[in-house]
Amino acid sequence: MGIPVLIMGESGSGKSTSLRNFNPGEIGIFNVASKPLPFRKNLPVANSAGYQTIVKTLAVHNLKRYAIDDSQYLIAFDFFDKATEKGYDKFTEMALRFYNLIRFIQQNTPDDCIVYFLHHVEVSYDAVGNRRLKAKTIGKMLDEKLTVEGLFSIVLLCQSDASGRHYFQTQSNGNSTAKSPMDMFPAEIDNDLKAVDTTIRDYYGLQK
Repeated sequence: MGIPVLIMGESGSGKSTSLRNFNPGEIGIFNVASKPLPFRKNLPVANSAGYQTIVKTLAVHNLKRYAIDDSQYLIAFDFFDKATEKGYDKFTEMALRFYNLIRFIQQNTPDDCIVYFLHHVEVSYDAVGNRRLKAKTIGKMLDEKLTVEGLFSIVLLCQSDASGRHYFQTQSNGNSTAKSPMDMFPAEIDNDLKAVDTTIRDYYGLQK
C-alpha cells in the first residue's frame, strides 16, 4: 500500500523548491503544468503529465518516491476539457478521476512508495465566517463531491515568515487543513521534502 502525501501552498510558497535536495534517481517528477523547476538540478521530469501518464509510470514501480507538481491542474485541465458539457455529472467524473488516482497509489504501489501531491490552496470560510486555507479544487460543485484532504493522512502546508524563511506547517492551527500522524513531526519543519521523506520512512519503518 503506497502512501500519498499532500503538500499544499500558495503560488511561490516553496512547494516545488522543497524538491531541491533530492538527487537524480531518487525521485520522479510529474510536471502537470510543464513549468521549469525553480532550482538548478537535473531531476527526471515528465512534462504535461496527465492521469494516464502518471498511472502508467507508477504501475512499473521503478522508484520509491514521486512528486506530482501542480496536481490541482489535473482537476483544472479536466474541467477545461469538459467546459462545454452540460449538467452536473462532469463534476462527479472529475472528482472520481482524482479519487481513483489516489486509490491507485494506495492499492497498487509498493508499501515503500511515497507520492507527493504538490497542490495550490484556496481560501474558504466556515458557517460563522472563519477564514481557512484548503486544497484548491473547482468550485462548490466539486467540493460537494470531493474533500481532497480527507484522502490523505499527511497534509503539510507551505508557509513563509517576514524574514523570508520557508517552512512546512505540519498541524492545523485552526486556519488550515494541515495534519500529520502523532509524533511524526514538530509543529513547524524546514521546507525540505527529502528530509520529510526520510522522517516518514523512519516513522513507518520503510526502506529508504
